[in-house]
Amino acid sequence: MKFIKSLYLHKAFFVYLASASVGFLLSFWIPFLYPIAWVLVLIIALLFVVDIIILYRYNNAISASRLLPDKFSNSDSNTVPISLTNHYPFKIELDIIDELPIQFQKRDFSYQSTVNPNQTIDFNYSVRPVDRGEYVFGHLNVYTSSKLKIVKRKYQFQNEQMVAVYPSFIQMQKYDFLAISNNLTEFGLKKIRRIGNTSEFEQIKDYVHGDDFRTVNWKATAKRGQLMVNQYQDEKSQPIYSIIDTSRVMKMPFNGLKLLDYAINSALAFSNVALKKHDKVGLLTFSKTIESFLPATQKLSNLNVILQRLYNIKTQYYDSDYGLLYAQLKRKVTHRSLLILYTNFEHISALKRQLPYLQAISKNHLLVVVLFENTELDAIISESAEDLQAIYHKTIAEKFAYEKRLMVKELQKHGIQSILTPPENLTVNTINKYLEIKSRGLL
Repeated sequence: MKFIKSLYLHKAFFVYLASASVGFLLSFWIPFLYPIAWVLVLIIALLFVVDIIILYRYNNAISASRLLPDKFSNSDSNTVPISLTNHYPFKIELDIIDELPIQFQKRDFSYQSTVNPNQTIDFNYSVRPVDRGEYVFGHLNVYTSSKLKIVKRKYQFQNEQMVAVYPSFIQMQKYDFLAISNNLTEFGLKKIRRIGNTSEFEQIKDYVHGDDFRTVNWKATAKRGQLMVNQYQDEKSQPIYSIIDTSRVMKMPFNGLKLLDYAINSALAFSNVALKKHDKVGLLTFSKTIESFLPATQKLSNLNVILQRLYNIKTQYYDSDYGLLYAQLKRKVTHRSLLILYTNFEHISALKRQLPYLQAISKNHLLVVVLFENTELDAIISESAEDLQAIYHKTIAEKFAYEKRLMVKELQKHGIQSILTPPENLTVNTINKYLEIKSRGLL
């Protein structure tokens, strides 16, 4: 039974049979082709037996392994290496089919190669998950064939390998490196040195043209005999919270990734940068209930706790209870903090219903409301309307886009900071806003 399950016919075998069939067909008009066709059938049968003996006389003639990492990074390209060794004493042709997790919905993965005797080949392919959770790989199937190309022998390796897909730690590490090297401007992020009296003292330096005269240090100037000024840096150890709305408004997908996952990836990268800037970071997720609350601390180990909390977040089918959010912040967050609220409102009326709670929160904290642009509408708005239905679609799309800008104005009117961003630019724009707030000394 095991032999039958591992035996497959090569596609060239059917070409040989088709040739014999053509010979039998033509022999109806050309009689001397009839015995030639039978000879061809006998040769095919003989080669069939020989090919089976060649491929099956060696046990464990192929070894292969799929080298999976401990975890994948959500929304990023993750590499899956495969190593394979040919123990046959002759050259073989390989067709490798990997059974990818069902989440990828890909059933046509195939890799072909020719391998010399006792040769090891290494190759890799990339996958891009768009959902967090457990991804289970099936068998690594290897189909081998000899130069005769009559049959294939199937080998199977490493069934049921599981990889956990976490929030985008690749994106986090990218901004982590830039924060350490002070090269945040490489990704369009504002790295601003503030000179003023509301930040922490850093050092005394020589006066250069453009420095504020109010920062002149007269004692140091008298000692050195030249103008010296105090230089200040952003205040440290300020509490900062990422607040993620997990209600149904965050289920909307863009480029295969839900708004919730964009918010999760941004919160992780942003928290990492804030920790590198010596601020305290915390986390709160909510919808109809408070699902998770992590007090702000300055420990680097807190980032791993945040990562684990973000891994398990799921969107809910309820509307968010902003009254409950206000009560939780009032009770648990007693110091003035920077609150980055990741949410989404599609209608101005939805924002106005929650505006009293947002105003109440902003009285005690510096609140930044993150709103998402509906980038799917851009294509409709940019198209020229050629019929009545297209005019309707374009008008409605422009109305939705206008309402988003109106929401920003409404929040500004009530003294609430906001970010209106395309989903793919969320992380950069959030970190930019954080650096701007730090540089202006608003917290």
